[in-house]
Amino acid sequence: MTQTKDESSAQAEALGHGVGGEAPAGEPAAAAEPTSSLEEELALARGQAEENHAKHLRALADLDNLRKRHQRELENARKYGLERLAGELLAVWDSLEAGLAAAAQADGDTSALVEGSRATLKLLDSVLSQFAIEVIDPHGEPFDPNYHEAMSTVEAPDTEPNTVVEVVQKGFRIHERLLRPARVLVSKSSDS
Repeated sequence: MTQTKDESSAQAEALGHGVGGEAPAGEPAAAAEPTSSLEEELALARGQAEENHAKHLRALADLDNLRKRHQRELENARKYGLERLAGELLAVWDSLEAGLAAAAQADGDTSALVEGSRATLKLLDSVLSQFAIEVIDPHGEPFDPNYHEAMSTVEAPDTEPNTVVEVVQKGFRIHERLLRPARVLVSKSSDS
C-alpha cells in the first residue's frame, strides 16, 4: 500500500509534526522518549513509594513497641522500685523481732534489750546510708527552715538566737530532697 504525499503530510500533522517530521511553527521540538522508558521510570517510582511506605509502617510499629515497653518499665519501676530497699530492711525486721523475743525472756534484765536495740539501729543506719538517706540531727546548728520545723521557741541564755537547742524528732533527706523535716526547739533572743 503506497501513500501519497498528501496522505503522509496529513498523518504527520495529525501527530503534531509538520511535513518532514518537523514541529509546527511556534512549538518546541520535543525530545521523543520511548513510552517503555517512561513506564519503567513510573514502575521504579511506584516501587520506591511502596518501599518507603513499608519503612514508614515499620517505623510506626517500632515506635509503638518502644512506647509500650517504656510504659511497662515505668509501671514496673513504680511497683518494684523499692524492692532493693525493702530487701535490706528485712534484716532490720528480723533484728527487731529477735529483740522483742529476747525481751520477753529477759526476766527484768533490760541490758540485752538495750544492746539489741542499739545493734538494730546501727543496722538500720547502714541500710539507709546505702540508699543515700541521711539523718538530719541539727542539735546546736542554726535553724534552717528548709530542713527544720520549729515546734516552739525557748529561752536559752547561753546560745545564739535561732539556734536549735533540742531535736524533738530527727529529719531525713535523700540526696538533697527532704523526706521529713527535723522537728526542733529553737532558741529565741533574750530581747523578745
